[in-house]
Amino acid sequence: MKMEPEPGPVGTQRPDRRNRNAGKEDIMMKYEDLARKECLDWQREMMRRPSLIGRTAKAVQNKINEKIPAHVHRAITEAVKHMVQAVLKGSEWTSREPVAETLTLAEREALMRDKIRFYKRLAAAEGAGTGAGGFMLTLADFPALIAIKIKLLYDAAAIYSFDAKQPLERLYILYVFQTAFSSGEKRRAAFLKLKNWEETVKSFQTDGTALELIDWQSFQQEYRDTIDLAKLLQFLPGFGAVVGAVANYRFLDELGRTAMNAYRMRLLF
Repeated sequence: MKMEPEPGPVGTQRPDRRNRNAGKEDIMMKYEDLARKECLDWQREMMRRPSLIGRTAKAVQNKINEKIPAHVHRAITEAVKHMVQAVLKGSEWTSREPVAETLTLAEREALMRDKIRFYKRLAAAEGAGTGAGGFMLTLADFPALIAIKIKLLYDAAAIYSFDAKQPLERLYILYVFQTAFSSGEKRRAAFLKLKNWEETVKSFQTDGTALELIDWQSFQQEYRDTIDLAKLLQFLPGFGAVVGAVANYRFLDELGRTAMNAYRMRLLF
């Protein structure tokens, strides 16, 4: 006579696999709903008109820029353009492969937050080191910080399963950069390029010439205007290391937040 197995004590039964999967899917959906809400809040923030203080500061910066001779603007533009393009090219060789598309958004963003923490600490250490080293080392902070920022954006693209080796993906990275480090109308314009990406790419070549169509003078001028005050304070004796560390940490925090929401727009909307 075949004996039926005795039931185990209450609470020892193995949970049904279907229930476990349903629970995981429920958690995943709740995370995506939260991420979608955060992204919508961020989009409204990007479209918001600058505050009175922000508009006043920008007006002062514009007056200063008007005093700078055109040939100086051209020289700075070319220098920044070649610097950024060199960093993009270098990052292409050191960038990771796109992660598997089977990862959930929550899993991707756990990786992303780890990367943001890593690059914030790296940028803070770099800012403290150059800030403590005097005038010449503080000048070296400018290209070093750009390199760290671009590397974060390359890693972000891979985490969200986009291949940053493709010209149009590198273009997307530059618009994320511009959105993070521009103000007012320029920030809104860069953000709308990201939001309407399918329309944006129609106006660009799919080969390596896409980056040539970036407005490099606006790119470098907005970037300089955004970081100028913090970088000027970094020259102050006795304060340079602290200012450099704090400023660089905040710049990377803002860039990481911008990147997360920019890639959320492509996956969730």
